[in-house]
Amino acid sequence: MMARRLALFAAGLALVAATFSWAGPRAAFLVAIGLGFGLVLEGLRFGFAGPWRRIVTERDARGLVAQLLAIGATAAIALPLLAAAPGELAGAHAPVGVGMILGAFIFGMAMQVVLGCGSGTLVNAGSGNLVGLVALVGFIAGSFAGTLHLGFWTGLGTLPVITFQGMLGDHGGLVLTLAALGLVGYAAIRHAAPGKRLPPLRLWVAAGLIAALAVLNLIVAGQPWGIVYGLGLWGAKIAEIGVADLAATAYWTSPANAERLSASILTDTTSLTNIGLIVGAFLAMRWRRLPDAPPAALTLPSWAFVLIAGLVLGYTARMAFGCNVGAFFSGISTGSLHGWVWFAAAFGGSLLGLRLRGLVLVPLATTTARGAA
Repeated sequence: MMARRLALFAAGLALVAATFSWAGPRAAFLVAIGLGFGLVLEGLRFGFAGPWRRIVTERDARGLVAQLLAIGATAAIALPLLAAAPGELAGAHAPVGVGMILGAFIFGMAMQVVLGCGSGTLVNAGSGNLVGLVALVGFIAGSFAGTLHLGFWTGLGTLPVITFQGMLGDHGGLVLTLAALGLVGYAAIRHAAPGKRLPPLRLWVAAGLIAALAVLNLIVAGQPWGIVYGLGLWGAKIAEIGVADLAATAYWTSPANAERLSASILTDTTSLTNIGLIVGAFLAMRWRRLPDAPPAALTLPSWAFVLIAGLVLGYTARMAFGCNVGAFFSGISTGSLHGWVWFAAAFGGSLLGLRLRGLVLVPLATTTARGAA
C-alpha cells in the first residue's frame, strides 16, 4: 500500500513538473492548485449538487452550510484583495439578464439529473465514473455551443454589472456578502432535521481548504476559480481540428478569446486548474483504493439522456456566465449580484430536476455514487 501511495504522490509531482517544463512556473502552480481542488472535492467528499439535493429530500443542511462557509471564508480575503489590487485582480462579475436567469434555472435542473455540476462532472470523470465521462463529453460540447449563441442570449436584455462593493463600498460590500451568507445558512439550519444541521469535521476542513485554494487561484491567475470557460475552449479547439471555421463567430474572434484559441491550453488558467482537478480526483480515488466501479447498467436511451444532460449543463452554464463554481462560489465570494441571482434560479431549477430524475433516470443513482456531487 505504501508503494502504491508513493507512486500516486510521484504522479502528481510529475504532472506539476511536466507543466513547469512546458509552460513555466505560473502554469505549474495553477495545475497544483487544480490538483488540490480535485483531492479535496473527491477525497473529503465536498460537493455542490449533492448537498442541494439533500437539503430538499433529507432536510440535511450540512453540505450546504459547508459551501456557505467556504464562500464566506473566500470572500473575507478575496474582497479586500480585489480592493487593494483593482488593476491586477478581477472578480467573477457578470450582468444579470433574462438569458442568465433562464440558463441558471435549466442548469440547476440538469445537474440533479446527472448528479453533478461543473466541478462534479470533472470529479466524476476523474474518479473513473463512466456516467461522469459521458456527461463531461456533453458538457464540453455544450460549453462550446453556448459560446456560439451567447450574443443572442445577452441580447434578450441584461442589467449593468452590479456588485455589492459597487453599491456599498469595499467594507460595506464585504459586510453585506457575509450577512447574506449567514442568513441563508441560518435558514438552512432552521429547516434541517436534528443531527443534520452543522457540518462534521471533515466538511469544516474541506471548506477551509477550498477557500484557501480559491484565494490562491485568485492571486496566481488574477481571476477567481472557474470551470466553464476552459471546457468551452477545449470544445472550440476540437471543433477547429474538425475543420470548423470559427472566424465568423463573434465570441471566438474577440481579441482575448482568439488569442487563447490560437495558443496552447497550458496558457489558459481555467484549463490548467481543470486538468489538475481531474487528475487530483483520480489520485484521491486511487489513494483510498476503492474497488473498480462496475459498468453502468443503463439502457441506450439512458446513455443518450446522460449525454444530452451534459450538453445542456455546458450550454446553460455558458448562458448563465458560470456554474456552481464560476457563478455561485466565485460570483458571490467576489461580490457579484449575479452570483446570488444564479443561486436562486439554479436552486429553483434543482427542485424541478429532482422530480424529473425520479421519473426518468432512477437507475443512475447506483452508477454515480463514487464521484463528488
